[in-house]
Amino acid sequence: MADKSLNFLVCCANGAGSSLMAQMALEKVLKKHGIEPGKVHHCPISEGRETAPQYDVVICAQHFADMFTEAEKQGAKLIALQNVISASEIEAKLKEAGILE
Repeated sequence: MADKSLNFLVCCANGAGSSLMAQMALEKVLKKHGIEPGKVHHCPISEGRETAPQYDVVICAQHFADMFTEAEKQGAKLIALQNVISASEIEAKLKEAGILE
């Protein structure tokens, strides 16, 4: 799946601190693997729930994962994390999801 420009959405409770840090960790992982994303956007859960179906991959904390079941039904891959700012966890979960090789 990594051969196309994927659009990533990163969500946290308020869309300011942890989602921005998670976005930076995600971008680091993508760069490491030579992937140029189509779009990477971070936002609060309230915005993310509505816009998630427009993205290929949604990244959030595990305790918010059930809020994105509709996006999953529409084809988005959900990456639920224990530690949203962990580049190593993001990398491992993207590999599990078949996004990274």
